This record gives sequence, C-alpha cells and structure tokens, in this order.
Amino acid sequence: MGVFSSTDATATGHEQVVFCQDKPTGLKAIIGIYSTALGPALGGTRFYPYESEEAALHDVLELSRGMAYKNALADLDLGGGKAVIWGDPEQIKSEALLRAYGRFIQSLGGRYYTACDVGTYVSDMDIVARETRYVTGRSVEHGGAGDSSVLTAWGVFQGMRAAAEHQWGSPTLAGRRVGIAGLGKVGKHLTKHLLDDGAAVVATDVNDRARGWVRNTYPQVDLVTDAAELVGADIDVYAPCALGGALNDETVAVLRAKIVAGAANNQLAHPGIEKVLADRGVLYAPDYVINAGGVIQVADEIEGFNFERAKLRATRIFDTTREILRLADAEGVPPAVAADRLAERRMAEIGRLRSIRLG
Repeated sequence: MGVFSSTDATATGHEQVVFCQDKPTGLKAIIGIYSTALGPALGGTRFYPYESEEAALHDVLELSRGMAYKNALADLDLGGGKAVIWGDPEQIKSEALLRAYGRFIQSLGGRYYTACDVGTYVSDMDIVARETRYVTGRSVEHGGAGDSSVLTAWGVFQGMRAAAEHQWGSPTLAGRRVGIAGLGKVGKHLTKHLLDDGAAVVATDVNDRARGWVRNTYPQVDLVTDAAELVGADIDVYAPCALGGALNDETVAVLRAKIVAGAANNQLAHPGIEKVLADRGVLYAPDYVINAGGVIQVADEIEGFNFERAKLRATRIFDTTREILRLADAEGVPPAVAADRLAERRMAEIGRLRSIRLG
C-alpha cells in the first residue's frame, strides 16, 4: 500500500479530502470529510466507473457535504463524510482491494466511518472490516444491521407522507399515482410501502433484471420506457431513486407531479432549481432529509444494533419533514433552503460545545 496525500479542501469547506492508490490491487479511492462538528464523519463508499478523476472528486465532495447535512437533521451525533472508489466494480472489485481500502480507512484513526452505497454491499463491508473497525452496514452474522435500504425506503415513505399531508391535507398516498425512477435496493422496498398504502405506482429502471423483478412481483405496477417518459407522465408524486441530478432545467420544465420525494442523493442538478420547483408549485421534500433512514440504520450499529430502535428513529423523518415544510412556508423560502438552515444551525450550536474543555 502506497503513501497517500491530502488535498487542500478549504475552497469547498471540507475539513479533509484524502486520495489513495494501491497499484497492486487497482485501488483508487477518495475520502471526503466535510465536517466532524457533531462527531466522526459517517457516509458510504460508492464504487463507480467515473469518466475521470475530476468526476470522482466532484462526486465525493458533493456527497460528503450532503452527508453532513443529512446526519445533522437525522439527529445523529455524527459528522458528514463520503468515499468513492474509482473503477468498475464488476471488473476490479476483489478481497485484496477492499482490504487495502479498509487499511486506508483505519489510517484516519476514526475520523471516518464507512458503509454501503452504489456498487458496494453488506458482504463488501464485512471484508473491509477485516482491516478496520470503522465500518457500519455489516451483515447480521457479524453483528451489523444488514441491508440499509430497508430503512432508507421506510424513511422516504415517511417523508412522502409528510409532503402529501402538506400538499393535500392527509398523510397518505392512497389514491395517488407515484412515479419511481430506479427499482434498485431502495426502489423495490418503496414500491411495496406505496402499494400497501393504496397508491398506484408507475416505474422505470435501466436494468432489465429490475424491470423483470417488478413485473413478476408486482404486476399491477405500470412500467414505462425511461425516466424522461416517467417525468412527463400523469403522476402526482415523482420519486427519483437512482443517481443524482434528476431535477434539472429540462426535467423540471415538463414535470407534471406536484410533489418530488425520492431516495436519490443530490437530486438538484444546480443551485436555483429548488426555486424553479417552488415557482411551478411543485413541493420538493429535500432528498437528504427523507433518505436518511439508511444512515440512521447503519449508525445504530455503532452503539449495538437494534432494528426496532432504528426504525423508530427513521419513522421520525415524518416529523422532521413536516417541520421543514412548515418553516419553509413561515420563512418564505423553498424547503431545500429551510432544511439547510436547520442543519447548519444544529452543526453550529452543537459543534460549538467542542470548545468547552472537559477536565
């Protein structure tokens, strides 16, 4: 394993950004620590074939900042971080690479805890944990929480219920038509919650196996060709559950839904989109607020995992979303701005306590 360096992250507001490379295993990774004001940074590891190192760096900077805000509003005593491994997991993922990555995490001395994300799974975290203790999202066999998408989907459903109450007066999706873009780990669970609640679901996914799964499991779900068709469809709620940037100038211009509430991170393609949504009368439930169920689930491992306790915490996403939407109306700002203000307030107020000397 080689010697790695940190980049000056002051321009982005990050406390630390660390690059790593282990040539024998093919490991190229970046860990971004945005803030440890509330505690050690926690965020998953994304394993993805980025087009360039610049693209990988941009993703880790955006995602780690989002995790700081997400953890703050999830009422966790944890800061925000994220990691990316640059490469195709189908081609280069191996035990040796994951263990090399684990040693890299261990070298940070507990400033960063990792977990699963796109391209990484519970079994991967078990391997990473053979080299570091700063891992969550492990298998039940190893004392972990298992698949964090379970409570991610539950939290998104709670946030969607709160948005429905704010928009239509009742905290239910019964009788509403919900469009899900992405039928991966989270989208599958979310589909069940919505159908159980009495919603109609229309969905799409780029993966043939995912589309086949929903056809066989929930034949009542309508499938459309792609996300572009879904956005323009006659739906009440749009739920982006794949990669970020789903809400851009083109999609927002044709969006027919009155609520956007999904699991994907960084849904707003650029600053200002939140105002365009508000101006069009579309209620946006901030992604990092309602998709926090997964981080709540894996964070619970740190004190010894209890599923019912974690689910109770994730259920409170309903109350947090409701409060943010209330504040947005009271302050005359989009919900995304109200959520940012609330998160920043908690990081500043609780982070200040670190200056009080103990002993």
